[in-house]
Amino acid sequence: MQWRTKWARNWETVKYCSDSCRTARLTAEDTALETAMLALLAARARDASICPSEAARHVGGEKWQTLMESARMAARRLVARGLVEITQGGMVVDPSRAKGPIRIRRSRR
Repeated sequence: MQWRTKWARNWETVKYCSDSCRTARLTAEDTALETAMLALLAARARDASICPSEAARHVGGEKWQTLMESARMAARRLVARGLVEITQGGMVVDPSRAKGPIRIRRSRR
């Protein structure tokens, strides 16, 4: 979700960007992506990270590229739950403002 000026006063309480997002339900694929991310991270060293494409490949097989945006969204949901952090260049970034390649690592909190 991207920050909007109209939300400046209450950004911390905004949960949905639109009515469409509010009514959207998680699919089995969304849940599988989250599970795959957590499993991939659990199988690696504590300070290791993964690329969202690894989870997309794990879940989608040949059609993994169509799952990339869903994988990034799954990562954002895991960040919101405090389970992971999204990084760029080794630095933690705000998931709603991250553009370009990202990495996902376990939360260090």
